[in-house]
Amino acid sequence: MVTAQPPRTAPAQLLTADDLLRMPADDLRSELIRGELCEMPPPGAEHSEIAGRVVSLLRSAVVETGLGRVFTDGGVLVDRDPDTVRAPDVSLFLANRLPLTERVTGYFSVLPNLVVEVQSRNDRQRVLHDKAIMWLNAGVELVWVILPERRSVEVYRTDRTVKTVTDDGLLDGMDVLPEFSCSLDAIFGPADQAASPTAR
Repeated sequence: MVTAQPPRTAPAQLLTADDLLRMPADDLRSELIRGELCEMPPPGAEHSEIAGRVVSLLRSAVVETGLGRVFTDGGVLVDRDPDTVRAPDVSLFLANRLPLTERVTGYFSVLPNLVVEVQSRNDRQRVLHDKAIMWLNAGVELVWVILPERRSVEVYRTDRTVKTVTDDGLLDGMDVLPEFSCSLDAIFGPADQAASPTAR
């Protein structure tokens, strides 16, 4: 007797970076991971405020001096066949990677020098760690993972060592931005403000 086998389901068709770029905009952020669509809800208010502060600090350091450019949520083409497109919260490109006058209408095909990821309420720290390593493996020189609940920043370097900066330390740009440094108050706001959040 031959036992009937369940029908095989056809494998899902993998998407490309061009497919993702053509998708209509909606309320969800979308990334492409090895050809598969990954949708994420918009981040909360605290996440947005912290990312905005980081953008302002970095722009003061590189845009006004002509050293580079700073972007928010810009898609970066990390890998091909299958395609992976990730969108860091903040990315910094020095002029040696992305010329100051070059117009980019699609996704970035070069890797940022610095990537910043801000933890949202539902982000597990292990996932952020893996994402930081992914950026380093792709060719990013420096990754900051900002942890609002802990009021700290994890700094990932190309040698895969991780340095944690807390309230008593300074966050610096290391070899990417040797002259940049800031206190964590500049990123999180005053400590007493962080202790009594009003937005949930």
